[in-house]
Amino acid sequence: MLTAVRPKLRPRVKQVLIVAAVWAAVWAFLAVAAARNGYFDLKVYYGAMDYWVNKGGDIYDYLVPGTPYGFTYPPFAAALMSPMALIGWHTAIAISVTMNVVALGFIITWLIGPVIRRQGWQFWFSLAIAFALVAAFEPVRETVNFGQVNILLLFMVVGDLLLLVRGGSRLGGIGIGLATAIKLTPGVFIVYLLVTRRWRAAAVSTATAAAATWAAATFAPDASRVFWTDAMWNTDRVGSASFVSNQALSGLAARLYSPDPGKPVWMLLVLGALAVWVWRVRKSVKVRDDLAGLALTGLVGCLVSPISWIHHLVWVLPSMAVLLDHATDRGYDARRRRYLMIFGVFSFLLLCSRTPWAFHQKFDGLGLIGGNAYVLLMVALLITLPIREPASESSGPARLTNPATSTGPVVEDVPDLVEIDRRVSAAFDAKDAGEPARPLVGA
Repeated sequence: MLTAVRPKLRPRVKQVLIVAAVWAAVWAFLAVAAARNGYFDLKVYYGAMDYWVNKGGDIYDYLVPGTPYGFTYPPFAAALMSPMALIGWHTAIAISVTMNVVALGFIITWLIGPVIRRQGWQFWFSLAIAFALVAAFEPVRETVNFGQVNILLLFMVVGDLLLLVRGGSRLGGIGIGLATAIKLTPGVFIVYLLVTRRWRAAAVSTATAAAATWAAATFAPDASRVFWTDAMWNTDRVGSASFVSNQALSGLAARLYSPDPGKPVWMLLVLGALAVWVWRVRKSVKVRDDLAGLALTGLVGCLVSPISWIHHLVWVLPSMAVLLDHATDRGYDARRRRYLMIFGVFSFLLLCSRTPWAFHQKFDGLGLIGGNAYVLLMVALLITLPIREPASESSGPARLTNPATSTGPVVEDVPDLVEIDRRVSAAFDAKDAGEPARPLVGA
């Protein structure tokens, strides 16, 4: 008799279809949920460069027509962006998007590449899925839609810490220094190097930031004088701290005590966050968990910054990688992995959801939680983000290598072949002697 057999798809074809389906779902989500920001921040950069280079004006006097917003970055960033005055607007958009996408590809590879190799997953397939999910991450899509530089700064810092500093390179710290000279907030990673006693990397990063700042002062002395004496301290150029997009501790304090910004409360919260950060970072460096140290520093940088708009929260991405790393590590018991996976999925979905925008100007009752959802999540991550334990303290089986970086088998993956051979031999001896058969328990 003939029977019909449904042909099976080849594994590669099935993977391609899965990737296509995931990307289609993400694009549908973005079409519905993503804000259309019109590359507003890129428009600020572009207009400021045109005003400065082509029209001879003071870069910090420029404001986007009809708005109070102008250029707020140090002169070194202005020097790097100055070629923008020589290109068209649509070319600037294309370059901005391309740079962000390429940088994001490297960041994802560095953060979760070790997990992919440890799990034995198909590399291209895993990266394609991860890239699609990260595209739905609100801080990432906001950065791209605004034409911001946050992803590029994250690229410099992650590459520096995970490749150069961890690898013991003499250039370790140079990426952090350049990022700090472009925008001051990555300077928290120089403090991280000091707290973790990486003196040479801290010296390199400090010297790099100083050299870049000096070069910018030589290139644009008037702009440097205006920035360091006036524009840097003019907070009105940035926006209101109580605006819902500000998910730093300053935003939490401002919304709690609106319209009074509650600076004493803010300073108290900042000191508490820094104390927790120092304690946890010192623990991470003792066990050489550089990914956790990076993630914790990204969190505290967002929390203690005077302003952390939602698109600044790309610094939370390393925390998502830490949760994925631990939730998929079979060296931990199943219950812990399950809890970490639930927490990780919840955190990721929350940071895709635009929840704070649903409570704009509604900061009482439920709005007190919803309007501060991201800052409260970052506080929870700062306190609870898992850090690798030494083998002697781990609740799971002992490991010979760090599972976050290992690509080969670990102790618990290797069966006790000597014990199995002994039990099998004993069973055959018993059978030959006429004794009743006994089960090979554990064999």
